[in-house]
Amino acid sequence: MGAWAKSLFQEATSRISADFLDALLAHYPRRDFQVRWSDGTVWGAGAEQQPRFILVLKRPGTLRALFSSPSELTLGEAYIYDDFDILGDIEAAFDLADYLLTHERGAGESFDLSARLEKLPESDSPRGGLRLVEFGGKVHTKDRDRQVISYHYDMPAEFYALWLDERMMYSCAYFSKPDEDLDSAQERKLDYICRKLRLRPGERLLDIGCGFAGLIMHAVAHYGVHGVGITLSVRQAEVARQRLREAGLNDRCRVEVSDYRDIDHELQYDKIVSVGMFEHVGEAHLPEYFSRAWDLLRPGGVFLNHGISYSATYRRRGPSFSDRYVFPDGDLVPISTSLRAAELSGFELRDVESLREHYALTLHHWVQRLEAHQEEARRITDDITYRIWRLHMAGSAHGFRTGRLNIYQVLLSKPLHGHSGLPLTRADWYHV
Repeated sequence: MGAWAKSLFQEATSRISADFLDALLAHYPRRDFQVRWSDGTVWGAGAEQQPRFILVLKRPGTLRALFSSPSELTLGEAYIYDDFDILGDIEAAFDLADYLLTHERGAGESFDLSARLEKLPESDSPRGGLRLVEFGGKVHTKDRDRQVISYHYDMPAEFYALWLDERMMYSCAYFSKPDEDLDSAQERKLDYICRKLRLRPGERLLDIGCGFAGLIMHAVAHYGVHGVGITLSVRQAEVARQRLREAGLNDRCRVEVSDYRDIDHELQYDKIVSVGMFEHVGEAHLPEYFSRAWDLLRPGGVFLNHGISYSATYRRRGPSFSDRYVFPDGDLVPISTSLRAAELSGFELRDVESLREHYALTLHHWVQRLEAHQEEARRITDDITYRIWRLHMAGSAHGFRTGRLNIYQVLLSKPLHGHSGLPLTRADWYHV
């Protein structure tokens, strides 16, 4: 095709694509973004309005491919395979994605859109560059859980260090104000958890899913406890042990590679905590999870369980991008489901606190920090991995902002002859 003919083809394609977008987004209330084609053609917010984000369509057939059968998964895959890019505020793009996936259209409007879609060019570029990992065994068996945890958490520690805080806390921070820095908010979270547990010198603390050991290090150094952390990630354990050696805490703290179902310590623990591991347990295994914590906890002790939940009213349409590419076998349940399992295991529910807004802020920090180090992230991993994590964390931030996701800290006690041993108020949590 000659240059003149190619120019005419691109002009006609852009016009048809713009007409399709006009029809597709006729009722979308926000026009604060742009769509840009590879030839420089732009649709959307004018020059007088700075767009919050720009969708850059990389291939002629991208628009048709995106909306032939749109779902969270197909839109996500189109992004990670670089069919399109998102410049600017990627979190803002999820408002548009929600509209595209949930807006109800009448029969006439749907027919008109289908007819317009058929006029768009088809994709002729094969994808490549990523092979999905296949996991063996039944979901949430010990062996399969080890495979899945390794897939997610055994990424290079240098990658996590690019966007986590200095303690490498891969969980929700606790902010005193919206503009607080991430390091301060994470330190506040650690201390808040220790105060909720009411740790005392000499107590034995078990951290189920200890990550890079930030929490038990804080508890040992500042509250004088003896800590044991467990994780299924070999790489996390290696980093955690190195950090314990460097901090001089080896005599009071250790990290083991172990499944929570395999803990066989002779003595019970005074306090147990689990932060960000609960999401991997699986609904069918919740009774076993809480029963195991009950057995490991001494009478009069408490268990703080910190984990993500789905809203009981939220119904996702289509397959999940995160389930496929980020958290295979992840199983989020409503808070009511997990609380019932905890109570049936014998625990008494003492406190439930939602930190939903805090996780939205935490994820916002993570996305910005990852974007600021995107070239290093691509060098340590690759472009597709960078895109997967950028999209996943931005989408999660959107999920917490909109309320479809929530995160709860639940304090459970194991009463001794009916006595919880807890004070009458929570004043000691806040006045230190």
